[in-house]
Amino acid sequence: MPEPSEEPAAGTDPGEERADGATITPYRDGPLIVRGSFRLQDQDGVEIDPGRDTIALCRCGKSGIKPFCDGSHKRSGFSASSAPSRPRPAAQILRDGRRES
Repeated sequence: MPEPSEEPAAGTDPGEERADGATITPYRDGPLIVRGSFRLQDQDGVEIDPGRDTIALCRCGKSGIKPFCDGSHKRSGFSASSAPSRPRPAAQILRDGRRES
């Protein structure tokens, strides 16, 4: 699992070639890796300088450098899959077509 200092090499992610924005990859039992063109800001709209083009965002809630990942998920036993456990309702409706009530 990549840590902020152990990012995957450029060109290893198929979505990385997209020029239309960021690619966000949830890593199994780990952080969200954000690659591409993105803007990070706090809830008040103040921009946060990530200092790099690829970042790892905490999703376990234990990081000491939130919103960035510091590897705390490994020590805390955080567990989460990479893919959703079930489709979101809106995605299911779009996939099945609009149903009439």
